[in-house]
Amino acid sequence: MPEVTRARVDAWTWAVRLFPTRSAAAAACKAGHVRVNGDRAKPATMVVPGDEIVVRGGERERIVIVQRTVIKRVGAPVAVTCYLDRSPAVVPKEQKVVMAERDRGAGRPTKRDRRLIERLRGH
Repeated sequence: MPEVTRARVDAWTWAVRLFPTRSAAAAACKAGHVRVNGDRAKPATMVVPGDEIVVRGGERERIVIVQRTVIKRVGAPVAVTCYLDRSPAVVPKEQKVVMAERDRGAGRPTKRDRRLIERLRGH
């Protein structure tokens, strides 16, 4: 396992399996979904041990602290030793907020529909 002192953020997030492909990691950086120490990260931003990386995407936000820098993709057991996970706990499905859903193509809600939606939301 090649270990270096600094690594590109797109290569590191891919290597520790936060993204399925390196191009997906680079695209997330370009879209502003990756932050290093609170600042938006470009794909070429360098990370060192001790840096905090926040990855938004999917259904949850991942917050990790870099423990070791690697540039080659490693197996899952080795990958978890490369970072310290500070992500918030996943919210169970039972506790998620219920949102009103409308059939696709049903048009705008009527006044009655709007009132029912507001009642559902607790307004």
